[in-house]
Amino acid sequence: MESVLDVENLKTYFKTEYGLVKAVDGVSFNVNQGEIIGLVGESGCGKSVSILSVMQLIQTPGEIIDGKIILDGQDLRKYKYNSPEMRAIRGSKMTMIFQEPMTSLNPVLTICRQLTEALELHLDMDRQAARERAIELLRMVGVPDAPSRIDDYPHQFSGGMRQRVMIAMALSCNPKIIFADEPTTAVDVTTQAQLLELMKDLVTQHHASLVIVTHNLGVVARYAQRIYVMYAGRIIESGLSEDIFERPQHPYTVGLLHSVPKLGERHGARKLIPIEGLPPNLINMPPTCAFLPRCTYKVDRCEKEPWPVLRAVGGQHYIACYADIKGK
Repeated sequence: MESVLDVENLKTYFKTEYGLVKAVDGVSFNVNQGEIIGLVGESGCGKSVSILSVMQLIQTPGEIIDGKIILDGQDLRKYKYNSPEMRAIRGSKMTMIFQEPMTSLNPVLTICRQLTEALELHLDMDRQAARERAIELLRMVGVPDAPSRIDDYPHQFSGGMRQRVMIAMALSCNPKIIFADEPTTAVDVTTQAQLLELMKDLVTQHHASLVIVTHNLGVVARYAQRIYVMYAGRIIESGLSEDIFERPQHPYTVGLLHSVPKLGERHGARKLIPIEGLPPNLINMPPTCAFLPRCTYKVDRCEKEPWPVLRAVGGQHYIACYADIKGK
């Protein structure tokens, strides 16, 4: 399968008055053409910063210290975030659906103008052709009566409809890869399911790749072919969806799965087990495994050696852990 995006040893740090925050510290992952990927972890683990780094949207006090970002054969590290080359890539080859559409859409511009801007810029359409394409996009994402709604403003749409507009914007220039950063956080459960199904169907139709960034394993369970689990700025487990959900090998992944209810399970059949403690301070990272203080599977080696690197445990399944929890 052809790879669209290859990220290798990505490091993004933020300089603060309290010290250096290692928000992303050696992250590597790849996305294949037409694939749906899940990037999962607690708030503050580095998921969004990883994607913003790929998009070259990191600004002062943040800086990409090291790593390779290869998109469709192009090395994005060669370009500054505001360079003409990078602006040409964003919106055409890769796009992003942000978490909160009301803060992502411009409140003083019509939906039409916000959709047609990218079409005119990247596809060199004239205003009338761009308007017709914008109406077509709104129909595609399920906005009713698109010709009359196209000239409305964002505040005239519901939260779910605004997110549909964001999806339309992301798809407008037929990108190769779409990043969805917590795309369903601000909507109710029913709308969440509709939006996820919509994104899945649209990326399949357009042969695009989709990276869903979320703290909710349930969101990616149905849609992602592969999953990367992040903790404290690093990927600690990765593999096919069935590997992660049926044979989790890292204590943190096991903890995430035990802390959420399962659909169809009898009420009271299983007590939810939260992960005790808090994530580490990214300024003062411990020399050993960052999950060690919260881990219930730790062995002597965990307290003596540095944070382990990813190792294969079968097929495409990798973990960064010394403990063997298989079958426990």
